[in-house]
Amino acid sequence: MYYKKQIDNRGVATVTLNRPELHNAFNDEMISDLIECFNKLAQNENVRVVVLTGTGKSFCAGADLNWMKRMKDYSYEENLKDTENLAELFTVINKFKKPTIARVNGSALGGGAGFLACCDYVIAIDTVSFAFTEVRLGLLPAVISPFVIAKIGESHARATFMSGMRFNASKAMMMGLVHQISSFDKLDEDLEVIINEFLQAAPNASAMAKELIAEVVRKPSIEEARSYSCEMISKVRTGNEGQEGMNALLEKRKASWL
Repeated sequence: MYYKKQIDNRGVATVTLNRPELHNAFNDEMISDLIECFNKLAQNENVRVVVLTGTGKSFCAGADLNWMKRMKDYSYEENLKDTENLAELFTVINKFKKPTIARVNGSALGGGAGFLACCDYVIAIDTVSFAFTEVRLGLLPAVISPFVIAKIGESHARATFMSGMRFNASKAMMMGLVHQISSFDKLDEDLEVIINEFLQAAPNASAMAKELIAEVVRKPSIEEARSYSCEMISKVRTGNEGQEGMNALLEKRKASWL
């Protein structure tokens, strides 16, 4: 298996890409494995937060060269099937209802940087380099583009997609691809702080907050966004978590999910 999975007693699942000899590059088998992994985690009611990271010196170098050698001779139809599987993986992570945190322990290139765009929070060490290198191979960062452009915007996408240039953690943070920069020595300590922040949230409310963002962004007018948001808060206030949270506040006690 191309990944390792561990779930602790808090419900924090860590998924570790595990091909260190290939800088955790992905192929068709790894893609299928990860889709299955995230679908199972989504169904596990004990899981509260998922951390995605890599083994060794790299987070993920994108597509495996041996896989690319095979793809080179694929027909259009075979290429389409292959890319749809990869798109499914990014979609599963992007729509995952529980908080996802990318722990970036090393370089994130091509599709590896695409993983970051799909995660809710990204913490990276200060020595990491990033790039969307596809154009330097005569290719395109096409499958990851909906997720990356949503995260970094059109201007930064033009600058990085069209050149394939590498950029550092500070630039990635300025672009919105990374939320926090840490050092190699403090990465796990800083990660724990972030995990604990997400664990303070009511599980269903956290999932609904992600849904809220996605829906509000898609609304064609402020009036439709207003109507939707009023319906959502009214629904949540009368729900179990909303009632429990408000009662806990008024009674000066911890909420049940804590």
